Amino acid sequence: QVQLVESGGGLVQAGGSLRLSCAASGRTFSSYAMGWFRQAPGKEREFVAAISWSGGYTYYADSSKGRFTISRDNAKNTVYLQMNSLKPEDTAVYYCAADPSGYGSSQRAPYDSWGQGTQVTVSS
Repeated sequence: QVQLVESGGGLVQAGGSLRLSCAASGRTFSSYAMGWFRQAPGKEREFVAAISWSGGYTYYADSSKGRFTISRDNAKNTVYLQMNSLKPEDTAVYYCAADPSGYGSSQRAPYDSWGQGTQVTVSS
C-alpha cells in the first residue's frame, strides 16, 4: 500500500477552476494506477477519473468529461486533478486512491489505498 495525502481543495465560484494534488509516499507509486473519487453529503462515493501507471490511459465519469483532467508526475509521486468550469453539483469531498493493478478502474474495489479527502465547495 501507499500513503496518500490530498490538497488543493477550497471554495470557488461556479465557473471557476481548482487543481487538486495527491502526494504519495513509497517507491512503488509509479506502478500504481491512480483514481479520484468524490462523495457529497448523503450520497455514495462516486468515480471521477483514473489514470494508468504510465499515464498512457485515462478514464472519466460522464460528469467529468470535458471539464476535468487527470495527470500524474511519477518523478514527484503526485497525481493531479485539474477541474475547470466547476458547478455547484461538483461540491463534495474528493479522495484519491491507488490501484496496484496499474490499469485503473471506475470501481472502488481495485483500490487498496485511500487518502483522507479534500473538500471542494462550489458556490452558485
